[in-house]
Amino acid sequence: MSKVAVITDSNSGITQSQAKELGIRVLPMPFNIGEKTYFEDIDLTQDQFYEMLGDGTDIATSQPSPEKVLDLWDELLKEYDEIVHIPMSSGLSGTCDTAKMLAADYDNKVWVVDNHRISVTQRQSTLDAIALAQKGYSGKQIHDILMRERQESSIYIMVDTLKYLKKGGRITPAAAALGTLLRLKPVLQIQGKKLDAFAKARTVKQARTIMIDAMKKDLTERIGKSPKGEKVYLEIAHTQNQELAEEFRQEIQKDFPEHDIYIAPLSLSVACHIGPGALAIACSKMIPELED
Repeated sequence: MSKVAVITDSNSGITQSQAKELGIRVLPMPFNIGEKTYFEDIDLTQDQFYEMLGDGTDIATSQPSPEKVLDLWDELLKEYDEIVHIPMSSGLSGTCDTAKMLAADYDNKVWVVDNHRISVTQRQSTLDAIALAQKGYSGKQIHDILMRERQESSIYIMVDTLKYLKKGGRITPAAAALGTLLRLKPVLQIQGKKLDAFAKARTVKQARTIMIDAMKKDLTERIGKSPKGEKVYLEIAHTQNQELAEEFRQEIQKDFPEHDIYIAPLSLSVACHIGPGALAIACSKMIPELED
């Protein structure tokens, strides 16, 4: 039986301490702030990040250097036969494409999963990979299963401020000014590779209703095809918004009382572009091989 190591990055929301408990490795995402490069959950905490973001400090996302990736793979392949590497979606960062390019030199010992996940859905894919490895699946089998399920997730995100979408060039200054004047709360979606506009709300309450209704539609028509969300994980993510996330969980559980809904901060790579106060609902379909 092949011995398989699992790697993800800090966009999954899995901390370094949690990684040790799970027996995996998490590559910290780098951030260029001023003249210095910081690494998420190494020398850059969530609180430090939001403090600098609030001060107007220029923060640029980056990706792990090829040297760091290769050093980690080489280290793990001394102990393991194969590696399953689960980076953030290729539609949101060049990290995945870089890893796939590097893996081409590893003679099918490193399997890079591009299943279009980020944050809590990326975390669930990592947990699934761990469970599959424990069941004796090979690196290739785990890769193929996760890729087969790549369309079986969904995220809807309410943005509290348009400031950071404007700063990142994702909306025009005129649209940002009008949206701010009208106090709009845009709802974005991640289905497949990219972050796209989905709807506009006037209030947080309306945005939450839009997100829940959209998730119900996905669960009925696309993911799991069950309005009760059977065989699906439900998750909440947020940017510096734990209290509202807890309220949102109570609201969601009125429709899905049987679900244990996981809550976690959104990755800082996403937070850079949407700012604090954001709230998201997400789902990931359970993998059939792990249902028993």
